[in-house]
Amino acid sequence: MEPLASRIRPVNLDEYIGQEHLVGAGKPIRLAIEQGLIFSFILWGTPGTGKTTLARIYASAINAEFHELSAVSAGKEDIRKIVNSRSLGDRPRVLFLDEIHRFNKAQQDFLLPFVESGELVLIGATTENPSFEVIPALLSRLRVFVLEEFDGIQMSAIIDRTGYDLGPEAKNWLIEMANGDARQAITMIENTSRLYDKITIETLKETLQSKFLRYDKKGEEHYNVISAFIKSMRASKADAAMYYLARMIESGEDPKFIARRMVIFASEDIGLAQPTALVVANAVFQAVETIGMPECVHNLAHGVAFLANAAKDRSSTTAIGNAIEDVKKFGNLPVPMEIRNAPTKLMKELGYGKKSDGDPDDLLPKKLSGRRYFE
Repeated sequence: MEPLASRIRPVNLDEYIGQEHLVGAGKPIRLAIEQGLIFSFILWGTPGTGKTTLARIYASAINAEFHELSAVSAGKEDIRKIVNSRSLGDRPRVLFLDEIHRFNKAQQDFLLPFVESGELVLIGATTENPSFEVIPALLSRLRVFVLEEFDGIQMSAIIDRTGYDLGPEAKNWLIEMANGDARQAITMIENTSRLYDKITIETLKETLQSKFLRYDKKGEEHYNVISAFIKSMRASKADAAMYYLARMIESGEDPKFIARRMVIFASEDIGLAQPTALVVANAVFQAVETIGMPECVHNLAHGVAFLANAAKDRSSTTAIGNAIEDVKKFGNLPVPMEIRNAPTKLMKELGYGKKSDGDPDDLLPKKLSGRRYFE
């Protein structure tokens, strides 16, 4: 049976709920549809905010062929098949690439010339910041539209569209639980209706404990596991860190998210105790980006073992934190005359750039004389 989310999917902007900043009167996507403008773009937003639906509506409105791929399982051959398929007349060919951030650099490089030539109109969907996940050459050819989480009123309207009677208490509980994710709310309704005769708070909770729901990368467990992962490496407990790495991998976490946290950890927690940790962490991130899943699991495991067993030193982290506090507290204190830039003769005569044989504290603004960030 066709999933409920698919059966109630809006087919035009009049049926579409939310994202008024994009589809409201005079807003960019509505204007593009009304004027028949054809261009490639990225839809960036949290899960369940209508990215796939909006892509389908746009493709239908410009009378395009619509091809849908998931970057989790698709590769170069899938793109090549679409490009080589016979086009129906002069219709534009839209490729909707879900989770575009899962494409590695080589795959994105392969996609680039087809977007550049117009053979493919690319609509990418991502939950991650495109600035980090999409190569600059491809990103420069795409507009980026940010989708917002649905608010309570919009979620209520989406729930009403399912046709199921939840009652006000169950509806309010579901809206709170879904936290702006329409797909999760719809899936909860569908699965609860299959398991129970009536949808109540109790039956929704029972369904939530079942295996039906997907891993939610926004949910509490996501933050619990990444927190446990970081704290295990910080405590030099390599076995625990490896376990939580496995949890994230098996739950479908983006490996680049994990690698990015490792790069941060290398400077934040290891720092000066073993400066090469940053080199290792960056190498892991680059390997993950180049190789992708599933092989990059070995690179992640290698990096985690190294970082967990490395000596730890947070002095640089503490130092920059204290320095930032002083900047916020005192504002832009005058830089000592001796170390100011002196590009003109007049400025030199006024004492700019004059060498000082005094105490090194002179390098700090006078108000902070004697301040030590590294203890």
